[in-house]
Amino acid sequence: MKIARIDVFPLRLPMSQSFTISNGAVGEAGIGAPHVYVRITADNGVCGWGEARPSPRWSYETLQTVTTTIERYLRPALIGMEAKDWKTLHGVMNREIRPGPGSGQPIAKAAIDMALHDLIGAAERRTLAELWYSAPKPELKLSYLISTPSPEEAARKAAYAAANGYEAVDVKLGLDPKRDLAIVEAVKSKAPDLFFRADANQAYNLPQAVKLAKQMERIGVDVFEQPLSANQLHGHAELRRKTSLPIALDESVWTPGDLMQAIRAEACDTVVIKVTKMGGLAGAKRCGELARDAGLDLLGGGLTESRLGLTASGWLFQHLDIAYPADLNGPLFLSDDPVETGPVIKEGHVQLPAAPGIGCVISMQKIEQYAARDV
Repeated sequence: MKIARIDVFPLRLPMSQSFTISNGAVGEAGIGAPHVYVRITADNGVCGWGEARPSPRWSYETLQTVTTTIERYLRPALIGMEAKDWKTLHGVMNREIRPGPGSGQPIAKAAIDMALHDLIGAAERRTLAELWYSAPKPELKLSYLISTPSPEEAARKAAYAAANGYEAVDVKLGLDPKRDLAIVEAVKSKAPDLFFRADANQAYNLPQAVKLAKQMERIGVDVFEQPLSANQLHGHAELRRKTSLPIALDESVWTPGDLMQAIRAEACDTVVIKVTKMGGLAGAKRCGELARDAGLDLLGGGLTESRLGLTASGWLFQHLDIAYPADLNGPLFLSDDPVETGPVIKEGHVQLPAAPGIGCVISMQKIEQYAARDV
């Protein structure tokens, strides 16, 4: 089964509310969110879909670079290759776009990898779980994301999560560091029994992180995610020595090599698995299994992907037996996407589709409707 065609669709998906992290907005209600859908068609007519979700506030990849990387470099190199030869395909992508300090345009490569998994599953009439020789577990739990500089609004959102069946909250910190402690206290007061994931997105230096971690220990936060800059592995290790609060790494870990460095530095207790940052399902699966073997805990996350990326990530998180509700928050912020049929999402619960591959059917009418015209 050879790769016959690769189509790239840059999109701006409508948002019901803006989404901001400590580095700035990653999507705005009036502008939309950048997404890139990729369709790979084999010479037997079977096709598979993948998604990239770039944001310059989170990494160096943008809507434009993902689109041109796939169109000008990855597509010409992959056409005609055997679709099932994942190892060679990833080797070719890494030859065309060389790894630097990271894996080299991993978000663009993730869309290709995801589409290949979907294609092979569709061709073999198997779900992703069955491709990985694991029992399908279609029930997935989601955490509720709280991203606001207002303690009052944070309290309202936490109360909503507690009243509507969520079992975890993911609270963004660093939007206004002077109010972070008040936000943490407000959330804990309204959702005292929910798993509490405090995500700083690299907002602090070491003294600030130590001070806040000790305060969050007292309040009852469960995990402190990426408090320091991504390259501060030794800083994270020092923070671990100064607090009993588990430390999770996200932006620090993009590749298995990054993970090995974090393990050697004793920089974390937990690793955040994200399909799009880790170059796709294959890379994320490898990182998750390696972290498990090293005795680390796992959290599942995303980059506000649409329901296509959410579904692919959900299958992987179930395969990796990630116990905590996943931070797959795209449906919380997106008001629509091109998925015609796919997962059934009801507040904090997701029913993953039983169809082959990732399991989503894509609407070409919606692809055209949300096409980004300025790429």
